[in-house]
Amino acid sequence: MLITGATLADGRVRDVRIGDDGRIDAVAEGLDADAGERVLEARGRHLLPGAVDVHVHFREPGGSHKETWRSGSRSAAAGGVTTVVDQPNTSPPTVDGDAFDEKAALAAESLVDYGINGGVTADWDPESLFDRPLFALGEVFLADSTGDMGIDADLFADALDEASARDAPVTVHAEDATLFDDDALDGDLGGVGTAATADAWSAYRAADAEVAAVERALAAAADRDAQVHVAHTSTPEAVDAVKETREGGAAATCEVTPHHLYLSRERARSLGTFGRMNPPLRSEERREALFARLAAGDVDVVATDHAPHTVEEKRRGLVDAPSGVPGVETLYPLLLESVRTGELSLERVRDVVAANPAEIFGLDRKGRVAEGRDADLVLVDTADPREIEAAALHSACAWTPFEGLRGVFPEVTLVRGEVVYERDPATGAASFGEPVGRNVRES
Repeated sequence: MLITGATLADGRVRDVRIGDDGRIDAVAEGLDADAGERVLEARGRHLLPGAVDVHVHFREPGGSHKETWRSGSRSAAAGGVTTVVDQPNTSPPTVDGDAFDEKAALAAESLVDYGINGGVTADWDPESLFDRPLFALGEVFLADSTGDMGIDADLFADALDEASARDAPVTVHAEDATLFDDDALDGDLGGVGTAATADAWSAYRAADAEVAAVERALAAAADRDAQVHVAHTSTPEAVDAVKETREGGAAATCEVTPHHLYLSRERARSLGTFGRMNPPLRSEERREALFARLAAGDVDVVATDHAPHTVEEKRRGLVDAPSGVPGVETLYPLLLESVRTGELSLERVRDVVAANPAEIFGLDRKGRVAEGRDADLVLVDTADPREIEAAALHSACAWTPFEGLRGVFPEVTLVRGEVVYERDPATGAASFGEPVGRNVRES
């Protein structure tokens, strides 16, 4: 394929040639089409690297009624995400080689490339996990009461040592459960869409619980010379702690989610139990401060923590509803709308969704529009936003917390040169390719 007249994130207008091996052969001006080569005219539109979403929960095995590798990867492709990293807290959890192999077999249905994270529990088997093409130790929960994946400080230290010995990063879910406020869940929490419901979960898992756990995780990783990546930081204080640690020479990075960047407790009053996630939504003041740190360059990665649940499950009430929201399809669109409105630069968005996650997790062929890189590419018209509607999205869960917001959606998504998603700009009709995804550690 030859893509002509595309505007790159840095403003250069270039032609991009894709070779038979699925890599970019040339990025230059004035390239002529070869015989039999498909030509995609891109004048007036931006060509961006496919997003690398390093935090998704595609729910298989064990939760295919919420999402499957097929449905989740379709949603990813339609949103311009060309690589996903799936987290280990499935059923069974990905804590040994057999569980890894089971998940890898299911991932063969993916339209996009993928990494599979191993996890840490009291029963994990690091030897068999690291025999597989393991991507990282993923979403390691730091306290027992955060769920079945929770571990104590000693096991966390062991996991850091195992990962450090193999140059694998550790992705940390940092909340200190000893600081959760149980009293916040007492009394009448109201209905699905009440202020009491919205505020109670945020008060229960308060900001200081995140900040304390982030600081503890950073200190433990620095002591062991381990690479730590803090997942879904929801407070500006946590971002600042990671930045300070990194400036001190430690291998520390952080991600924030679109829901913590674009939603706050004020928005949660209409979402009700659909806005329950961990960490919870914060105040509008904290949301604005978090977004400012993204714009200033203090945030390394924006990843979705795509965690779909069915509508029926989310309507169970605050205490019983599962935590998590979908988001893999709206990652790029929301950020590109912020580019359109002047809140972010296009180069900044490129870095936090593609270049930085590829570099942090060692994906040398991903993350940039450059010769020799995989042709994971997204074509967008940044002047053509549309309203986000759940009915137009592709996750199996069939809802979105961003309903009614605006986003800039892709026209074409390529994975290693294969068209996996294409939308007609005039009619809106969309089509998908066949599964082409592969494990990024086997490529």
